[in-house]
Amino acid sequence: MLPKKVLAAFEDSENELTLSVASIWEMQIKVQLGKLDITDPLKDLIAIHQKEKDLQILPIFLNHVLALGKLPVHHRDPFDRILMAQASAERLIIVTKDQIFKEYPVQMFW
Repeated sequence: MLPKKVLAAFEDSENELTLSVASIWEMQIKVQLGKLDITDPLKDLIAIHQKEKDLQILPIFLNHVLALGKLPVHHRDPFDRILMAQASAERLIIVTKDQIFKEYPVQMFW
């Protein structure tokens, strides 16, 4: 369950919502492994949020991959690391409760 302030931020039309392809990739893997139970196909959920919430999809670009070289190695999860690199390169705020992100030069919201 998301905290009320996170839900409010998602609902605020002044905020731009961006979802990394890395997050979609990880969700798809978890769905296939049975670790993420969603009622609708992932593709449909994304399409709904793109239409209703103007959700932007952030591809993984070369500069994101190269930004990994600037990050300390406190954490080895490749999905988390690319999210950190993207957030750093694009100056985005990461919405997460994962405390490992505090070890990196990224802004968190939870």
